[in-house]
Amino acid sequence: MTSTPIRNVLSIAGSDPSGGAGIQADLKAFAARGCYGMAAITALTAQNTQGVSAVVPLDPEFVGEQIRMVFADVHVDAVKIGMIANAGIARAVAEALKPHRGIPIVLDPVMIAKGGASLLDPDAVEALKTELLPLATLLTPNLPEAAALLGDPEACDRRIMESQAIRLTTLGPRGVLIKGGHLAGGESPDVLVADGKVTWFEAERIETRNTHGTGCSLSSALAAELAKGRSVEEAVRTAKTWLREAVRTSDSLSVGSGHGPVHHFHALWQAPTPA
Repeated sequence: MTSTPIRNVLSIAGSDPSGGAGIQADLKAFAARGCYGMAAITALTAQNTQGVSAVVPLDPEFVGEQIRMVFADVHVDAVKIGMIANAGIARAVAEALKPHRGIPIVLDPVMIAKGGASLLDPDAVEALKTELLPLATLLTPNLPEAAALLGDPEACDRRIMESQAIRLTTLGPRGVLIKGGHLAGGESPDVLVADGKVTWFEAERIETRNTHGTGCSLSSALAAELAKGRSVEEAVRTAKTWLREAVRTSDSLSVGSGHGPVHHFHALWQAPTPA
């Protein structure tokens, strides 16, 4: 009997030297979900668990060439797009991906770092909307990102979240998952609009400071599940279950003094036994 090969997933995103977000988190999430991870870097950042101090976008043509070289040699089963940085990179990524329509693409519109630093030039928002949203299988904004893409105030309740998700689908993506982590209260619901259906995913808020890279990790886990052939709804349900445990067990790690990372390998690593 021939075994099914391990799926290959490509991240197109920025680098986080502290390892909690960006391509470093993406590669960990791919591995944790049983996929082989690859990365085309769009930007270098100087950051840690406390914030971002500098961002250096790479040359758009070089970003595109990284993507083209991967596709020229490797069968890619899914793509995750994260930090784009500027309009030139958005256009270069779109041009490199257009010949490969049909491959699942998860677009995480990274705009603002957790500490408040801008990670996307203002003129890049329009390029993101016109060039990349139409290519996306699934768009995964948080509440501020969804509002920025629509030019709306940030959603403050479920009714507005659902309305914004529906409106975002008109910009081209097949499905939209708006993450409700910024809502007030003890609940953190997400809403998925895909294939003409609205689905809510309920979750209690986990009290922890270790939330660095949650968006990157979720979108990467979603790409991994889509690479395996799951439906969008199945992928969301599976990826959210995994991420919930990664957040819940994040205190097993001791990384930095700010917003620490989630525990990508919670199902694989055992906490050391005290001496």
